[in-house]
Amino acid sequence: MGLFDFFKKKESTPQEQEVLDAGLEKTKDNFFSKITKVIAGKSTVDDDVLDELEEVLVTSDVGVKTTLKIIDRIQARVARDKYVSTADLHGLLRDEIQQLLAENNSNDFSNFEYGSHKPYVIMVVGVNGVGKTTTIGKLAHKLKQAGNQVVIGAADTFRAAAVDQIKLWGERVGVKVVAQAMGSDPASVAFDTLKSAVAAGDDVAIIDTAGRLHNKVGLMNELTKIKNVMQKVVPGAPHEILLVLDASTGQNAIEQCKQFTEATAVNALALTKLDGTAKGGVVIGISDQFKIPVKYIGVGEGVDHLQLFDRRAFVDSLFKD
Repeated sequence: MGLFDFFKKKESTPQEQEVLDAGLEKTKDNFFSKITKVIAGKSTVDDDVLDELEEVLVTSDVGVKTTLKIIDRIQARVARDKYVSTADLHGLLRDEIQQLLAENNSNDFSNFEYGSHKPYVIMVVGVNGVGKTTTIGKLAHKLKQAGNQVVIGAADTFRAAAVDQIKLWGERVGVKVVAQAMGSDPASVAFDTLKSAVAAGDDVAIIDTAGRLHNKVGLMNELTKIKNVMQKVVPGAPHEILLVLDASTGQNAIEQCKQFTEATAVNALALTKLDGTAKGGVVIGISDQFKIPVKYIGVGEGVDHLQLFDRRAFVDSLFKD
């Protein structure tokens, strides 16, 4: 299996689907209990049902803008089809949410090509506490399992525990970690990591960055410096800027996404801790509002519980009886 071959799969395996179903259980229960109340005693999808459905979506952390878009689409279909029963509502919602995710390029990553980049450089950003370090460790494991040689750069040098945690993950999954003393220049760590990756012929280099949501200018300057230094070693690096967000924070995750996308060119998202929250609807809202593909979701604590986002499997799991 070659570099990023695991992206070529077209659908989740039964085992992955089982883990996903378990991870989304709280969101599904919350979502469906609310929808059940909306349609109780109703036979058709009328304005009252749509108003209540709007409230369900907003309170499920889908977000106001995205909710209004979904409601408008369902209204158009109801008007076109003249009669839509409440029994059809699940099917309508499923179709519209899948279509929305497809439009936002959260499309299973079967069409991504990485072969021209070696090392392929991933810069990981996000605030402390969102599961950034854990995501890096699990991603390194996933890439290694796919047959790739991986190195991690511990460039979050402002928090002592961050470097130690990255080293522990490196030992756990069997990948190299490049680190310097606490307080070192993060750009220097990134530079050393890519020099090491090039010398060793590594396939992928993952660069951790400081998890501080300080002022936007400071954040922008710091991340720009890291990028500029990396490009001296690997032209075009980083090839991916992965923003890690904690799904359990709901609308706060949307605000963090806004801050980071204004500070740097984020082109992929990872949503963590979906297994511990009923706020999984935030995946839909973030994808729609920022037009950035959701690439990974965290659905459990196990090393194999970071999954490539499969929009079909995600929506199927939400609407499974």
